[in-house]
Amino acid sequence: MTDLWGGRNPAVCAGVDEVGRGSLFGPVFAAAVILPPQALPILQKAGLTDSKRLTARARAALVPLLRRQALSWALGQASAAEIDRHGIRAATESAMIRALQRLSIAPELVLIDGVLPLRGWQGPQRSIIKGDLHCAAISAASVVAKQERDALLRRLAVRFPGYGLERHAGYGTAQHRQALASLGATPLHRQSFLH
Repeated sequence: MTDLWGGRNPAVCAGVDEVGRGSLFGPVFAAAVILPPQALPILQKAGLTDSKRLTARARAALVPLLRRQALSWALGQASAAEIDRHGIRAATESAMIRALQRLSIAPELVLIDGVLPLRGWQGPQRSIIKGDLHCAAISAASVVAKQERDALLRRLAVRFPGYGLERHAGYGTAQHRQALASLGATPLHRQSFLH
């Protein structure tokens, strides 16, 4: 593939990705990660790839290594209320910008998974189709975001029993829809996704 970093050192480029975009419940999460070049072979050997291609066990094993290898990493989120108020794209962008703003290093270039630009980000950026497969920093961001959001959903499953959040992470499975029909929506359900 062509140079993802536009001639820049990867150590000044942040990969950013989101998780939970299609969920019916809870926030959308984003993570931003900056990796030094020497971390790339270590993470590839450890099996780093798109979080959706990894088992929960593999993600859990990767996260401590990612945190040690990253020059900087950070999380951002946007609540179900923000999603209902502004729409999922704007809320996802807010989560991404919050993650980027929390990095301890200001990135010179932001690499985003997908085709759409990150509106509201003033610095240089590049959208990469299937970026979580082609760029280690985006893959790392997808893994960190997925692991952190899943952990939050497991905690929220205790607060909102009966929905099976610990199993489906808030997505619209048959079990979740049956629970919604019998129990109704919680304050953390995305009302705009339920109609």
